Amino acid sequence: MFESKSGSGMERKTVGGLIEDFFAKTVGAIAGDDLWADRSANVPVNIKETPVGYDMQLVAPGLTKEDFKIHLDRNLLIVSFDHLDELQSGEEGRWLRQEFKQRSFRRAFTLNDRIDTSAIAARYADGILHLNLPKKDTVDVPQQIHVG
Repeated sequence: MFESKSGSGMERKTVGGLIEDFFAKTVGAIAGDDLWADRSANVPVNIKETPVGYDMQLVAPGLTKEDFKIHLDRNLLIVSFDHLDELQSGEEGRWLRQEFKQRSFRRAFTLNDRIDTSAIAARYADGILHLNLPKKDTVDVPQQIHVG
């Protein structure tokens, strides 16, 4: 047993308890216990305009391309995923901390009329979802109609 000082005085802890506290305070502060709690803020998105379209990159490590759902509803592009981390069993030892859980994400982007929605393409590589949103060759020009 080891003793550690807390706000209410001395507290007896086992070695396992000290290790658990270390991971809870140190690793938790670095990695963040609520890594996926805010479903939009913690999945960064970069969007770059090019002469021929827009390139969107969404950071989502540890997934497979089958985890993603991408669909278009009129001019709304919706990107989402649901992923369940699998628990590893059959290994020797006792888990001190196990935080595998269901992760999900959903984000919607309003597309302008300059994007050719029939040619949107997606690929997933190295933990990043890449979406290519090509521009239309011609843009419908608003017309002025004169009242006669």
